[in-house]
Amino acid sequence: TFVCPTEIIAFSDRAAEFREINCELIAASCDSHFSHLAWSNTPRKQGGLGEMDIPLLADKSCKIARDYGVLDEETGVPFRGLFIIDDKQNLRQITINDLPVGR
Repeated sequence: TFVCPTEIIAFSDRAAEFREINCELIAASCDSHFSHLAWSNTPRKQGGLGEMDIPLLADKSCKIARDYGVLDEETGVPFRGLFIIDDKQNLRQITINDLPVGR
């Protein structure tokens, strides 16, 4: 949806600020790495991601989405999730949004 690229771009653009506070950002989607390549090779002005400063994981099997509880099993489409995990691997925050809702 139109919300997803704007959120990924916003996080990517501020990745250095997150690194300054010892925080790493990782994005994941159930699209293939070929889709991610095309998406990041498309300029932002043309609806793409452009150059990225965070890794974008290809979760083609939807295992990550399923493990984190964001996969709608009926449709096979993941909801948008944000997970904050501390340096001891403790889950500190979970936010899951419906598909058309931005964060």
